[in-house]
Amino acid sequence: MLKISSQLQIKCLIIVAVLFILFQLPGYSQQKTAIEPAYKSGVYRNLFREAGYDQKEIDQKVAKAYYDVFEGPNRVYFEVGDTMAYVSDVKNHDARTEGLSYGMMIAVQLNKKDVFDRIWRWSKKYLQHQDGPREAYFAWSINPKTMRRNSEGSASDGELYFITDLLFASNRWGNNTGINYYAEARWILDAMWKKNGDAGIYNIINTEHKQISFVPEGGGYNWTDPSYHLPAFFEVWAMYARDGHEQFYKDCADTARAFLHRACAAGTGLNPDYTEFSGQPHNTRMQSVFRYDSWRVPMNIAMDYNWFGKDRAWQHDYARRFQAFLRSKGIDQFGDQFNLDGTPPEYILQAGGFRKLRHSLGLVSTSAASVLMDTDKHSLDFVRALWDAKLQPYDDGYFDPYYDGLLYLFSLMHLSGKYHIIKPSPH
Repeated sequence: MLKISSQLQIKCLIIVAVLFILFQLPGYSQQKTAIEPAYKSGVYRNLFREAGYDQKEIDQKVAKAYYDVFEGPNRVYFEVGDTMAYVSDVKNHDARTEGLSYGMMIAVQLNKKDVFDRIWRWSKKYLQHQDGPREAYFAWSINPKTMRRNSEGSASDGELYFITDLLFASNRWGNNTGINYYAEARWILDAMWKKNGDAGIYNIINTEHKQISFVPEGGGYNWTDPSYHLPAFFEVWAMYARDGHEQFYKDCADTARAFLHRACAAGTGLNPDYTEFSGQPHNTRMQSVFRYDSWRVPMNIAMDYNWFGKDRAWQHDYARRFQAFLRSKGIDQFGDQFNLDGTPPEYILQAGGFRKLRHSLGLVSTSAASVLMDTDKHSLDFVRALWDAKLQPYDDGYFDPYYDGLLYLFSLMHLSGKYHIIKPSPH
């Protein structure tokens, strides 16, 4: 009996030692507690820690990316006078609601109130329609030098982000510091619900299909862009908009998840830039394949997985398929435009005057964000590839500090656990 007792003691000591070692591994205990979605647990995975990087280095990496995009010599953020600023797609010489609303999301996430307020004031003054059929909506593009709008119409993702930005700002800073963020969000939402097709202007959400439209006017109301489908944002609206449409927004979140099942190809996980509400490609002047807009989809799905966890089985499988496809093309060399079966497209869409396939930082970034949906240690290769990547000109001279830069910064924030559901705090 004495011998057996000694053996049991030894086994117990071994088990305790193994558990101790495991819990010291970077991210292990955090990953275990993050099984619940972040909106319940308040825990956001830090994939860089799990990959073995030091927290000080991680903080410096995010800060450097913010500096490069917002403050450095190749910045895309420009202040105007004492109270305003804009974010510019410098290669296309415009400011668009996409980048402006992205800039505001980055600012509210990183607690940079002055930057947020400046971008909002500029967007409201120069792009938001104050009356007429488009009241409260935004012209999607403007030349910031001439202040001439390139279009009066809206791109639905701009409004989607602006509303979510403002709700988060209301939760973080309150509504008594110069801007009533909640009232601004509600003005857009309340006006949105009054648009029923008169003068060809609609809700940004196709109310019949409960899906976000490509544009909320004309024929663009009847098809969509998969990268605009952010179920996590609709969940946020259901929690914080308080406009009486809570169940509709929850339904939109669930519909977006079901839509993404259909839009992402079974073999590769790739999706078209533009689709019908069925998920089938919507072909415009060219075949709709996986291009620049599509890069955002893996990051958006990862956000929903991380924040709300309502479709985890499919999202986990999607991440595996998407990563396996990119890995098959070479993790350090995969291109940035594909047919849905993974072959190169016949037509390559140019950017900034360049028409070629490249290993683009934007897709490197969002493919790394997809690892939030995976627990396989081998998938950390994508995280390490992003860690080693740099926001700098490519060998041929092409440089995109705007789109590459914003997706790079977003993905660093996601992977370092710095991109949160911002809940109300005492003010």
